[in-house]
Amino acid sequence: MTETLGTRSATHEVTNQAPPLAPYDASDDAALLEGLRREGAGWAEDDVRRVGRMAGGPEAQQWGEDANRHEPSLRTHDRFGHRIDEVEFHPAWHQLMRVAVAEGLAGSVWASDRPGAHVARTATGLVWGHTEAGHACPMAMTYAVVPALRHQPDLAAVYEPLLASRVYDPGLAVPTTKRGLLAGMGMTEKQGGSDVRTNTTVATPTGEDGVYTLRGHKWFTSAPMCDLFLVLAQAPGGLSCFLVPRILPDGSRNAFRIQRLKDKLGNRSNASSEPEFDGTVAWLVGGEGRGVKTIIDMVNLTRLDCVMGSATLMRKTLVEAGHHVRHRAAFGAALIDKPLMRNVIADLALESEAATALTLRLAGATDRALAGDESERAFRRIATAAGKYWVTKRGPAFTAEALECLGGNGYVEESGMPRHYREAPLLSIWEGSGNVNALDVLRALAREPGTLDALLAELALAHGENEHLDRAVARLKEDLADTEEAQSRARRLVERIALALQGALLVRHAPPAVADAFCATRLGGDWGHAFGTLPRSVDTASVLTRALPSLA
Repeated sequence: MTETLGTRSATHEVTNQAPPLAPYDASDDAALLEGLRREGAGWAEDDVRRVGRMAGGPEAQQWGEDANRHEPSLRTHDRFGHRIDEVEFHPAWHQLMRVAVAEGLAGSVWASDRPGAHVARTATGLVWGHTEAGHACPMAMTYAVVPALRHQPDLAAVYEPLLASRVYDPGLAVPTTKRGLLAGMGMTEKQGGSDVRTNTTVATPTGEDGVYTLRGHKWFTSAPMCDLFLVLAQAPGGLSCFLVPRILPDGSRNAFRIQRLKDKLGNRSNASSEPEFDGTVAWLVGGEGRGVKTIIDMVNLTRLDCVMGSATLMRKTLVEAGHHVRHRAAFGAALIDKPLMRNVIADLALESEAATALTLRLAGATDRALAGDESERAFRRIATAAGKYWVTKRGPAFTAEALECLGGNGYVEESGMPRHYREAPLLSIWEGSGNVNALDVLRALAREPGTLDALLAELALAHGENEHLDRAVARLKEDLADTEEAQSRARRLVERIALALQGALLVRHAPPAVADAFCATRLGGDWGHAFGTLPRSVDTASVLTRALPSLA
């Protein structure tokens, strides 16, 4: 019998596979929307929802895929041999950037005096981040550069309006001729890393007021296509902060020699470079010797974006895993109907909600601190460092578990899960690895006594509402009072701070099923530490209904 096309193709019939997730609504997240309203930015909900629908659309999801498959490339010279040091990106990268700038993820928040503006930006980032993580880097740096630049009012007057623009204007040109600017930062050097006080880049005064030339090599400068950079260098008066434009006011190219692009584990869509400075023209920002104090304003904000990025990856991979187990069947039933899989997904949902709640609380503290609230300033100081340590530490384990929910399908690049998994560790390294942030919490407690008061006041708001939380806070107070060998115990202490903060937020604001389950497991010890080890007492149905209604 002659085999027909129909009989041949029958062996390749596709069954029991999940359909594409897109289109979906990245803002369909009760924890996020409640936090948005609670932290004073309910006025932005319509925009956040609009961006969430756009982020989950097939077009935006494809932009994320394309931007990572077609990585940026470095062109050091043009065809005639002129040094140009330009980085070329796939069109998908520019599409992502264009939307992100237009939706206020760069510097536009600084042009608004509306209460809750930083919360609105953070919530927008939590949903737009479902597309792709790499382009969040230049968004974060442009957002964070403004308060540092304000240490030099004459420079801020020139550049801040352009940094606050919602127009994406790529390409190198005289900054003041562009419709919008992006900014980066150059801090670390190969011999020191996080220990920036050992930097060897030298800044030499030119004789013109505030103008220097730089000579040295930076080890990890991301997004080198930005228009401006804040750079640390050793001036005669000590380590100082400088503004370095790629293009000088006369239209010539500043000496910004990109030696190579880093070959990174993840974050592949975003170029990270090693630039060399040799006669590079720079303008002093703040006084000589005040480099760290000047640029630390930038670091505090980029740390917030690291927490946001990890919370975004958690939610994105939770949604992917939930979608898969809803549609995939094994051993006679959908995966989500298997008790153990329900345990895993519910456990991930608890972690995701706790990360989202803390992220938005930090954003709210940022808004109120910048408005002059000293107690919120003190809370933000300690809670941002603690949140940066803990939430970004949870990211890799979370994304690995979410990937595993897809089985072999999740290990294949086409699923997108390997990209998310590779991205997760970056957020615990960027802006200070775990040890740096843990020690920063100790520094805040030792040097700024108001931070401890603010932390305890925040935890006291939930006192008496959950026995596990109350006991955890009591133990934490004992830990905080014990200063012996504090550095070696710093990670344990900061973990407890972060978990107590998350538990307190959930007890105050989340449904009892969520709060009780989180506190019983993360604070009460009724948990196996691997995801999917929730005790029988947890109401997984309520947890899942809240996090992923389609699974209920």
